[in-house]
Amino acid sequence: MTVTHEVVNQSAPLVDVNLFEGNRPLREGLAVHLPAEALAGAEDRLRALGALVGSAEMQSHARWANVHGPVLRTHDRQGRRIDEVEFHPSYHTLMGAAVAHGLHARPWARGPGAHVERAAGFMLFTELEPSVLCPISMTYAATPALRGNRAVLADWFPRLTSTEYDPRLVVFRDKAGVTMGMGMTEKQGGSDVRANTTRASFESDTPWGRSYRLVGHKWFFSAPMCDAFLVLAQAEAGLSCFFLPRVLPDGRRNALRIQRLKDKLGNKANASSEVEFTGAQAWLVGEEGRGVPQILEMGTLTRLDCALGTTGLMRQALSLALHHARQRQAFGRPLVQHALMRNVLADLALESEAATALSLRLARAFDRQDDPFEALMRRVLTPVAKFWICKRGSGFAQEAMECLGGNGYVEEGGEGLMARIYREMPLNSIWEGAGNIMALDLLRVLQRAGPDVAAAVAAELEPLAGVGPVCDAARARVLDRLQGAVDEHDARRLAQDLALAVQAALLRRHAPDFVFEAFVAARLDGPPGLTYGSVPAAADFDRLLQRAAPL
Repeated sequence: MTVTHEVVNQSAPLVDVNLFEGNRPLREGLAVHLPAEALAGAEDRLRALGALVGSAEMQSHARWANVHGPVLRTHDRQGRRIDEVEFHPSYHTLMGAAVAHGLHARPWARGPGAHVERAAGFMLFTELEPSVLCPISMTYAATPALRGNRAVLADWFPRLTSTEYDPRLVVFRDKAGVTMGMGMTEKQGGSDVRANTTRASFESDTPWGRSYRLVGHKWFFSAPMCDAFLVLAQAEAGLSCFFLPRVLPDGRRNALRIQRLKDKLGNKANASSEVEFTGAQAWLVGEEGRGVPQILEMGTLTRLDCALGTTGLMRQALSLALHHARQRQAFGRPLVQHALMRNVLADLALESEAATALSLRLARAFDRQDDPFEALMRRVLTPVAKFWICKRGSGFAQEAMECLGGNGYVEEGGEGLMARIYREMPLNSIWEGAGNIMALDLLRVLQRAGPDVAAAVAAELEPLAGVGPVCDAARARVLDRLQGAVDEHDARRLAQDLALAVQAALLRRHAPDFVFEAFVAARLDGPPGLTYGSVPAAADFDRLLQRAAPL
C-alpha cells in the first residue's frame, strides 16, 4: 500500500514535566525572597505542585473544563428557583487541587513567606489553567477584608483557610471548606463604583452585626457558586461594603438571582454572570459609607494576582515556543538555530524573567505587612506591575504563537493550549482596573506621598547606580519625574519607565550578568523595540535560551 500521509516534523506535546523544576528564574527568585527557614519546605511543596500541574492528566482536566464550560440552571424541574451553575467534573478536580495547595486564603493562616510561596504556586497553576483561579484569587483578597466584621470572620475563617474543597451549596457550618467572590461592577459604571445604584436598607442587629436587605444588580459577578460575596451597595451614609452569603445561617437560600452567564472571549471554565438582588440579606463590613476604601484594599490583592497570572501565562507560552522550536525543522535545521528565531525567543525569555522578578518582589511586599518601607513599595508597585506586566501579555502571547505558526493558532477541541493562552491574556489587563485606572492609581500615590515615594524608589533602584551611563540615565529619569509634578497625560509612560527600571534593578541584584546586560541593552538603551526580537546581537543568546528552557 502506498503511504500518502505520514506525520513527521511535528513537536511532541509538552507534558509530564515538572513546571517548578524547569523554571530557573522562579526557583532562584524564591531563594532571594523567602526567609531561610521557610525555603526548604516551600520548595518541597512547590516541587510537588510543579509535577502535578505539568502532568498530562491535569492538562486533560484543563482541556475538559474549558471545552465543557459552566451551564446555568435557574429553576429545577418543578419550577422552583434554584440559581445554580453546573460544572464539568474536571473543573472540580482543578479547584480541589488549587485549594489543596493553599492558593486561596491559606496564606493568611501561615507564617513568614506564605505570600511569596503562594505567589509562586499561583504562577505555576496558571500555566495549567487560569480560569478556575478566579474564585481562588477572590477568596485570597476577600478574607482579610472580613476583619471589618469580626463576628463573620470568627465563624468563616477556619473554613476559608481549610485545604478541603467542598462545592456543595449548603450552609457554611456544614462545609469542610468555603470560597468567596466579589460583586462590584454595575451596568452604568465599571471602574466608577461610586455610580452604583444597588440599595441597602437596614433591617436589624444580629449576632453577625448590622443586617441589611439589598435590592439591585451586578453586571459582572464572577464565580456565582462561591459560598459568599463581598458586594458594594448604597446605604444611608453612602457606598458601603457588605457580606452576602449564598445560603443564609438558617439554611434558606439567599435572594440572589443569576440572570445569565457571560459569553466571553476566554476564561471559559469560569462562570462570570449577571445577577440581581431581590431583597438579599447581607451584613455590613466596616463602617457605612466606607465601602470604597474597603474595596481598594481587596483590589490591591487581586491586582497582585493579575500580575502573577499574566506572568504564569507568559512562562507557559515561552515554554511551548521553546519546546516547539527545538524540535521543528525548517530549511534544514531546527528553528531554534535560526538567528531571527533565536532573537525572538531570547527577547521573550527576557520579558518572562523580568515579569517573574517583579511579581515575586511585589509578593514579598505583601508578606511584610508591618514594614513601612514594604507598605510603601506595595502601594507603588501594585499598579505599576499590574499595568506593565498585563499590558505586555497579549503581544507576548501573539509572538509566542507565531513561533508555532499555524499550529499555534489552532484550537483543536481544546488541545490548542497556545490559542487558549492567547484568548486568556487580555483579561488580566482589564480585570480589577484597566491600564488607565492603574496609571491614575500611581498618580494618586505620588500625590499623597510624593517625597516618601521618591525616596523609597531611589532605594529600590540603588542597584542601577554607577553600573554605567545607560542605567544611570534610566534611574535619573524616573527619580526626576517622581520628584516633580506628573501630568495625567504622562502617567502611562511613567508607569512603563518605572516598571522597566525596577525590573532592571531586580535583575541586577538577582540574575546572572548576561541576563541583566541583555535586558538593559534591549529595554533601557534607547526606546524599547516595538516588536519582540530586537535584542542586540552582542547578547549571549546560547545562555539566554538554555536558561529559559522548560526541560
